[in-house]
Amino acid sequence: MWCNKFKGLIWAAAALGALLVLAAGLAAAIEAGYFRGPLIRFVASQVGRTVQVDGDLRLHLLARHPWVTAERVTIGNPAWVPTGTTAIIGRLSFSIELPWIHRPLGIETLDMEDATLTLARDDAGLANWQWTDPRVPDDALLPLVRRLSVPSARVLLQDDTRHLQFDGTVTVREPSPKEGPPPLRIEGTGQLNGRLVHFGIDSEPLATADHAKPYRFKFEEQSSGSQLTGGGALLRPFDFRLIDAEFTATGQDLEDLYFLTGVKLINTGRYRLAGKVTRRGTKTRFTDLAASSGQSDAHGSVSIDSSSDRPQLDIDLNSQLLRFADLGLRAAGREPESSIAASRLMSDAALALRTWRRDDAVASFRARRVEVGSLPVQDVAAALAVDHGVLTVKPLTGHVFEGALTANVRADLTTDDPADSLDLKITDLNLDRYLPRGAEEPPLQGLLQARALVKGHGRSLHEFASSADGTLSAAIPHGAIRAALADLAGLDLRAIDLLFSKHGPDTPVRCGVASFQAHDGMLAVQTLGYRRSSCGGGRARCPFNAARVRPGLRQSRTIQGCRLWSIDDGGQDPPLAAAAISVGARETILPPGRGICAWSAATPI
Repeated sequence: MWCNKFKGLIWAAAALGALLVLAAGLAAAIEAGYFRGPLIRFVASQVGRTVQVDGDLRLHLLARHPWVTAERVTIGNPAWVPTGTTAIIGRLSFSIELPWIHRPLGIETLDMEDATLTLARDDAGLANWQWTDPRVPDDALLPLVRRLSVPSARVLLQDDTRHLQFDGTVTVREPSPKEGPPPLRIEGTGQLNGRLVHFGIDSEPLATADHAKPYRFKFEEQSSGSQLTGGGALLRPFDFRLIDAEFTATGQDLEDLYFLTGVKLINTGRYRLAGKVTRRGTKTRFTDLAASSGQSDAHGSVSIDSSSDRPQLDIDLNSQLLRFADLGLRAAGREPESSIAASRLMSDAALALRTWRRDDAVASFRARRVEVGSLPVQDVAAALAVDHGVLTVKPLTGHVFEGALTANVRADLTTDDPADSLDLKITDLNLDRYLPRGAEEPPLQGLLQARALVKGHGRSLHEFASSADGTLSAAIPHGAIRAALADLAGLDLRAIDLLFSKHGPDTPVRCGVASFQAHDGMLAVQTLGYRRSSCGGGRARCPFNAARVRPGLRQSRTIQGCRLWSIDDGGQDPPLAAAAISVGARETILPPGRGICAWSAATPI
């Protein structure tokens, strides 16, 4: 019995020895250059990419750290992206750290000389540099690289997910430290999104990297007057799906961050933006965001879920002060010099249409104060949503001069010339609080009720206002017209008996009503009148009269219209003018002798 067992052990040892001899012989044959083709095909099947070696191939497999050196190597794209080439390497060398107890397979050294890397990622997040198909869940640990050297590699990057295009040179090296293992340094220079860029990344030594602890790094990047700095950690080395980091960006114009990050933002003056970023697979969250430019500020958070075909954004922002004067080309100092541009009331800060079309979003915004030109809006709150390129704001609320403001906005951003609509309502706006520039006292007194229903097109407030069609109506149930109105308008109002002295008496108004028609960005007065008794029924009509309101000397605008008598029991009130007024450089004229003006004291608001 024991003899039989002893014979079995002898046969097992002999078989194992034969296998070892066969393996050694096979390894020796491979090192001698035999089985070159089958070996390359085997490696290609393991990495999931085509591999072609057009130069020498040298191997040493019978060692503690087997090594391979290949010349003129071409590596193709993986199966989940279109056919193409990922890398062309003049000389590739690497050595392997064999697995052992509590030690996974690793790469001891990796050197690439005379390399050209063509990196690509589509808008679905599929990239040719990914180790495995990102659509297939895989938590396998990536092999650790202990030493890495890539001198002056040519890198071509086309990243449709991050909107980045790079053409430049990247160097990876390990500078010699005074003591301890060398840290990793990555440096790059070239053209990023059409502008010159320099960047650098410093990270912990590769020799100390461990799957059980975060791998820390810091970075700096400069382009087009902006600088981006920060630091953080990969929760697992070489796994960019798990990141915690902080960043700070500064520069002359926030829009220039596009040349560093691929994110399309608006034009501003000098800015500062800081925050934290956390990535867990397809979910990315920006927190503790703090942005400032001029006198404006913004704080909040942004979450992005890219697990579906259309990324989902959840935005929460708040501000103490937001000035439209701090936004747009004028704020950035990049607006062409012209009298028309300098006189714009509305901001020309434009929406990045491609971003809004690609992503769906919900957002909330709160601001203690928003300044639109000289108009302050207090306690602003807005709820915004974007669904397949259609933006809606329902509602936007705030307070203007102690009155309440409510607005609903819709913009179809699926075209390059978006169709926009606005429904704006103002109640109980205190005109005593409105003091125009250059005026010593408010020109009007009373509580204003107003409504605007307007449609237009464009990517900015200025473009929308310049193309607006719709109606605007307003009423003042009780108030007064002051002499300052004549001074402010720069008009000779003797024809309507409203030429006051500088500190002359007010004209009391028990009901003032105005309505305007907007067409192609120009306002035409349809109705303008007042009465001294309270608002109620009653209508008045008058033909156009030759006695028109004459233009003043302050501006080159043209005002024409008909004489309109107010309605009162005595019928002796002075007339006001119904006029057509252009907004901007163009003029709009209501020709004389055309039709009949009509005014209803009960104009709906």
